[in-house]
Amino acid sequence: MASRTDSDPGSDHVVITRHLEAVESAALIDLHAAASADVRKVMGLRLESMGGAHASVAERGANIVINRVIGLGIDEPATIEQLNAIRAFYRRAGIERYFVQASPVAKPIPLTVLLEQNGLIRDRGWMKFARGAEPLGEPVTDFSIREVGPEHAKEFGQIVGRAFDLEDSGGQLCACLVGRPGWHVFMSFDGDRPAGTGALYVKDGVGWTDWGATDPAFRRRGSQSALLARRINKAIELGCNLIGTCTGEAVPGDEQHSYGNIKRAGFTEIGVRDNYSPTGRPG
Repeated sequence: MASRTDSDPGSDHVVITRHLEAVESAALIDLHAAASADVRKVMGLRLESMGGAHASVAERGANIVINRVIGLGIDEPATIEQLNAIRAFYRRAGIERYFVQASPVAKPIPLTVLLEQNGLIRDRGWMKFARGAEPLGEPVTDFSIREVGPEHAKEFGQIVGRAFDLEDSGGQLCACLVGRPGWHVFMSFDGDRPAGTGALYVKDGVGWTDWGATDPAFRRRGSQSALLARRINKAIELGCNLIGTCTGEAVPGDEQHSYGNIKRAGFTEIGVRDNYSPTGRPG
């Protein structure tokens, strides 16, 4: 990946960052579109666009994985009025902790100054990663790795829901992605028993890997490395020249297994996207 040049809006790094913000935003929007009427009602799920930013809320059964704002300041500079509208949106929903995600290419640059001046507090950021279309040798594993359809949607949702600390309804929401256009959902199996999950979302020639999780009974056996490799190669097969992913930024005391898996799969760190919340939990 090219070196970082934030001052040049045409630099490779800025272009890559914008593409990955766009595909991640699209994936979150499509998660809402995928939700069944029952899941939408049970979770109190809704999405609101505010000047190019997308505010996602689930009143029940979710956390900051879903309760977050993405895209602020990307299409047009963020404003105090937007921040006030975001606060009001989550206050009406009764959500005390949510993320306002501050891309390093968002305007005004740096967006973090505007957020801090208006009472938001830095929380743990998410490291964004990117790689090109270099095929990846798939690691040897005793799991079978398969792209799955709706027949495994329930198991996919259950594993994801537990791993991301979502309630049953949150897992059911994720299950709605299985078989949906644009999404490719993979699972690892120990015999016939589902062991791990990983999803790939593809839009406009960019791949985004998401929802990687492992049943606790099968951890430390290479499921995620195998699933990530399969998704990378699938994205390349589908014509993607850019593939992205993210995980929590490295902090003391966190073993960062996902971080290591991502780097071993040929991804390069393109920078931390800061997260801000009304409460803040630095580190």
